[in-house]
Amino acid sequence: MILVRPRPPAELLGMLGAVTDEPFRPAPELLEWLRAAFIDEGAPLFNEDHAHLQNASLGVLWCSLPRASGGNAVVGQAERLQFQGNKWSQARQAQQMIGWFGCLPAFVLTFHADYADVVDDATFCALVEHELYHCGQERDAFGAPKFRKDGSPALAIRGHDVEEFVGVVARYGAGNAAGQTQALVDAASKSPSIAAADVAGCCGTCGRGV
Repeated sequence: MILVRPRPPAELLGMLGAVTDEPFRPAPELLEWLRAAFIDEGAPLFNEDHAHLQNASLGVLWCSLPRASGGNAVVGQAERLQFQGNKWSQARQAQQMIGWFGCLPAFVLTFHADYADVVDDATFCALVEHELYHCGQERDAFGAPKFRKDGSPALAIRGHDVEEFVGVVARYGAGNAAGQTQALVDAASKSPSIAAADVAGCCGTCGRGV
């Protein structure tokens, strides 16, 4: 299967911090692509580590707003959908999500439009997989995956294996990911199974200390 990588809408590119009424745009084409590329059975870059997301509801956004954390540009972020505030505030937030995605997704993934438009394919794939790795499944005291009473995976934001996800390092190489721990070095001792990639940016989820 040959998949064409989605590109951000032209109207979100080159904003450079300019004020706009609609800095976020739903990206159903990007959601379809990332499922077909990484999550679905038989996907060309299928990753078993994301199998718990096969039936999970995901929302994906392009964003034109620049953001920085710790001196690094934020180019991607994964969030577990949670509403804050009183009953009206929560209802308003829920209405926004339903308006964007037609449902209340378990996770919302946001990608910076300008960055996504200019990086090479391997780097973009590494960024998308980094955010997908944050969309994790809860584990019990023995490290086994947890499930709900209905048999569906219990989902939660996942932190890094160390400073970086071992899975990202194994697939893209340690030189192109954060972290200097032995686990990452051991994973990188084998040739990357996908390609070299340069993820030059900060993850907004990581920036919150996840």
